[in-house]
Amino acid sequence: MKKFVALLLALVMVLGMTACAGESETTTDNNNTTSTVEIPDVPDYTAEDTSSIPGLEDGVLTVGMECAYAPYNWMQMDDSNGAVPISNMDGGYANGYDVMIAKRICEAYGWELEIVSSEWDGLVTGIQSGVMDANIAGQSMTADRLTQVDMAGPYLYATIVCVTTKDSEFADAKSISDLSGGSCTAQTGTIWYDSCLPQIPNAEILPPAETAPAMIMQLQTGTVDFICTDMPTAMGAVAKDDNLVILNFSGTDGDFQFADEAERAENVNIGISVEKGNTALVDAINKVLSQLNEEQFNALMDQAIAIQPEI
Repeated sequence: MKKFVALLLALVMVLGMTACAGESETTTDNNNTTSTVEIPDVPDYTAEDTSSIPGLEDGVLTVGMECAYAPYNWMQMDDSNGAVPISNMDGGYANGYDVMIAKRICEAYGWELEIVSSEWDGLVTGIQSGVMDANIAGQSMTADRLTQVDMAGPYLYATIVCVTTKDSEFADAKSISDLSGGSCTAQTGTIWYDSCLPQIPNAEILPPAETAPAMIMQLQTGTVDFICTDMPTAMGAVAKDDNLVILNFSGTDGDFQFADEAERAENVNIGISVEKGNTALVDAINKVLSQLNEEQFNALMDQAIAIQPEI
């Protein structure tokens, strides 16, 4: 009996230590190799006085996003899976990777989170006008965007890819040159549309899609042969439609080209926009983001993909 009790106590201690550790997420890489990624607990910075940070005087972080850009963010009609009410959409709740990151930041400082839905083209002006304190919306940290806002992050490192259908003549493409002559599109106001698609020889570039779901719908309905987007958006689409296939040319000579690695980085690193000059908010956000590495960001994105609704 004593041995049994001792074993029971040891088991309880092991379970207790496991519970105290950060959350774990099992991920699968491109080689179908599974691994467990430890996601650390949210740091506790609630003792810090953040009332002097512009926009945070009331203790509320107002965050803008499309609420239509899965798996980064989307709208659903209930609070399942930790969704947060959208303040300007009655009955609507926001969820997705961006919401998960926003909740971590707010929890760290004890801030209240307010989500505001905005069209993609209105995100930057929303920051500039003070409607939003921050945009957590899958925005690349481009040089052009950084002339309009300051950005914290990155909070994700996203590869640029194309997506086509399994029965497409382009399904076996090994480089962007193999996409020559195809019809294509991407989301409006993105580097995929402005910088990447023009690099494809003889591409028939159709007008940009207003939203990511609209872009994916054009591919599914055969309006275009392929689309250009980032890896998380592509993975989210493929997870819900097994007729789609991702074309990833990264690391090859057939990939999309940029002037140098610095320019490539600014186009694939995803950041959080704040008002120009609000360095206190940038620093506060970066303090939370610094607790996670690239692998852990990807693990959180995998969680978002797993719970996203149908496109």
